[in-house]
Amino acid sequence: MESVQSYFDRKQREISLLNACLRQPIPFGPARTVSAIVEQKFRLAAALKAQQTLDHWAFTETAWTEEKEFRSGPFRFCYDYQRAGLRVSGPPVYEALASIPQNYFQRTIYTSSGMAAISALLGALEQLNKPLEVIAFPGTYGETLELMEGYSRNLRLQRLTNWRQSKAQSIGYKVVWIDCCIGSMAFQDVLNSPTHPFDLIVFDTTGLWVGSGRIQRVLNWAIGTGAPIVLLRSHTKLDSLGVEYGRLGSLVFVGTPEWKLAEGGSLECISEQVANAVRLFGGTAVPAHFPPFIGNSNYACLGRQRIAAMLHNSRRIRKRLRIVMPSAELDFVHGLYVALMPDNALTQQQAKKLAETMCRDLAVLGLPVHHAGSFGFDFAAAEWFRDLARDRHLVRVAVPDLPTELWNHLVREIIQWWNRNAGSPRSRAGMLQNTYRRGHTQVWRMSLQGEINAKVGIQSFGPKPQHRMRKM
Repeated sequence: MESVQSYFDRKQREISLLNACLRQPIPFGPARTVSAIVEQKFRLAAALKAQQTLDHWAFTETAWTEEKEFRSGPFRFCYDYQRAGLRVSGPPVYEALASIPQNYFQRTIYTSSGMAAISALLGALEQLNKPLEVIAFPGTYGETLELMEGYSRNLRLQRLTNWRQSKAQSIGYKVVWIDCCIGSMAFQDVLNSPTHPFDLIVFDTTGLWVGSGRIQRVLNWAIGTGAPIVLLRSHTKLDSLGVEYGRLGSLVFVGTPEWKLAEGGSLECISEQVANAVRLFGGTAVPAHFPPFIGNSNYACLGRQRIAAMLHNSRRIRKRLRIVMPSAELDFVHGLYVALMPDNALTQQQAKKLAETMCRDLAVLGLPVHHAGSFGFDFAAAEWFRDLARDRHLVRVAVPDLPTELWNHLVREIIQWWNRNAGSPRSRAGMLQNTYRRGHTQVWRMSLQGEINAKVGIQSFGPKPQHRMRKM
């Protein structure tokens, strides 16, 4: 359990890290509320982007200046003719790549988003003109499945409900698609099984920290039997200290040089096809979206602490919801959000409105929650969520990096609000949560305010927003 004092100390280090990347740091006063922390961090992110633009004013979409190379933190960029030919060099995306055998082929390609990375890979696999069966499990990102089903000719998507179904006879080459949004049981079943039924492994790591042990386990699983693997990632969510620094995606190819998926389909050849697809589809990365603070020595430490705090908070909400809302979706591998199921079936627009109303009502109580369609923030974020396995719309609550006591209180308020507005009065959850008095919020805020006043001289904890935060 992290104390309020420790939380604010850690957040100050994050703000200092961002500020140190500016030539002229912004003279902020101490951030004494969660809303002040959020505001300072987002302002610093905007200042960093502006600084990079001013520093490299001559670099546009076309390489017209004599200077052909520039930097952002540890990243170095170079391109000729147009940005479509951008070449990026920088630190390894994942910590686990340090353990890859030296004779293995490795290549990293950056894109303008996570979906751009997925699109380029699927486009490259299409170019092989070979029948490919893609195995996916419940919970796989909806837009990934939509892309496979709507825009692929040679790919046959197999949506499995359990691992045993993957042993069925394949029509051709077999690709297993592991998404960080699938259930924990499915993930364990995959890693406890041999890789030999598969010709290629694709792992979407978006919801996992770059140093996650799960990434290391999947790499070890692939290397153990010589199966090649492609690691996909959207860097917007977890790699920018909660400020969504910029749209950035990547693909990392790892495998033995002698491996081939089809005639001429070596991993190097496929990676080259992906690079061409990125160029031709217009999915090349934008240099301004590479966070310059990644190269700082404190970045990895602060990043781990943020993820650890969010996972700790996640365990607390899942434990609570298992008791009072057994119908909630809790079993995501990444553990960074939960999904609440209303008693009545909702359309997408109705679920969106429900999330927006919940955030508005809880924000009035001074609680750090916003209507936002992402995760990894210093505030709770709620938005509609499509459960493809059961064809229903839910409300997703993304777990924030908040002090334990504040998060516990926010969870109680979310449950209470949900049972009043989206749950049945006769439900067990409703009966349990009706025991909380409406005055509990003010009592909690007053008691915590006293603790904070004594420790860090804070006059008010609850955020007092001057404007509604834009949807991310």
